[in-house]
Parts: sequence; C-alpha cells; structure tokens
Amino acid sequence: MTLRPRGGAPALEAELYDGSDVIELIWLGRRKIAGIEPGRMVLAEGLVSVQDGRKVMFNPRYELRPAGGA
Repeated sequence: MTLRPRGGAPALEAELYDGSDVIELIWLGRRKIAGIEPGRMVLAEGLVSVQDGRKVMFNPRYELRPAGGA
C-alpha cells in the first residue's frame, strides 16, 4: 500500500495479486480506506487499463474478504 501524490492530489495505491498476475488498484482523491491494509484480501471490480506498461484499475468497486479467503 502506498500513498502517492499525483499532481498535488492524493491517491491510495494497492497491489493486488490473484495468483497469476498483479494489478495496481488506484483510488484517486483518497488517503486511506477503512479495512484496506497490507495482507487484507479484497475482491475488486472495475475497468482494467494499461498505464506505463502495468495493469491498473482506477477507483475500483471492492469487497473486503474474510482472512480465510471465503
């Protein structure tokens, strides 16, 4: 999890790994989201694009998952 100012605006970034590939989740205008922390399992949904050669999803809808992954 990182907080990176993009042109002065905050953006919360998280790396999501599904066992086969990595995608960057980026929430623009956010500094923190309750429950989203390193190691937490989440289900994310949104439009995937490529930026600077990496897969990204901006402002994805998400669901926090139990620690067991159910």
